[in-house]
Amino acid sequence: MSIVLLHGIGGPSWAQSSGELLVPGALDWPMPGFCGTAPLPEMTFPALTAALCATLDARGIDRVTLVGHSMGGMLAQDFVATHPGRVARLVLYGTTPAFGGRDPSFAEQFLAARLGPLEGRSMDEAAPDLLDGMLPATAPPEAMPRALAAMRAIPADIYRATLRCLTTFDRRAALAEIRVPTLLIAGERDQAAPLKTMQRMAAMIPGAQLAVIPGAGHLIHLEAPDAFRAALLPFLEA
Repeated sequence: MSIVLLHGIGGPSWAQSSGELLVPGALDWPMPGFCGTAPLPEMTFPALTAALCATLDARGIDRVTLVGHSMGGMLAQDFVATHPGRVARLVLYGTTPAFGGRDPSFAEQFLAARLGPLEGRSMDEAAPDLLDGMLPATAPPEAMPRALAAMRAIPADIYRATLRCLTTFDRRAALAEIRVPTLLIAGERDQAAPLKTMQRMAAMIPGAQLAVIPGAGHLIHLEAPDAFRAALLPFLEA
């Protein structure tokens, strides 16, 4: 069974310091516009799902296990809702079922806060501020440089488009319709995808498992790769 890794807004960062993927043999799929790939005419979740389908079709892959982090977890939810027959297993990691807040002003405030560091600055310069709060003080020293490298590689226009896409997401109503084995991985101290939110998600998905990584924030695969693999790999191998 093919495993596809879906990254978050901060870009693909699934490789270990050795260069080996945390999940050997998986497809580390960059969203369009990331890693030098062609951008979409308009970044939307339906367009991202269609692009992922096109990649799988081109590779002759029928069914997959999706491992989605943050916005990649949102894409995984959109994909399984749209193409349930193509998903064998689902891992939703550090993600939410909808963009927070129904009030349009919430999205405006979110975008202003997240895009503010880019005003008059490059991605290279703004990256430390864009990652503020994503890693706890207990993260190992190599975690932040790797997160910064992934963030700095994102074109600024792609980062802006990805953030705007994020604010449109809502798949809460589809959670109860998920019918594949599902694992949720949550960081105890995650500020972007709070533990309480992921606990509610797990309760809404039939038969879902929840693994909580003590002391971890939003980038568990960088902060605590051994704990992340210990939670993930048995599920993938079951």
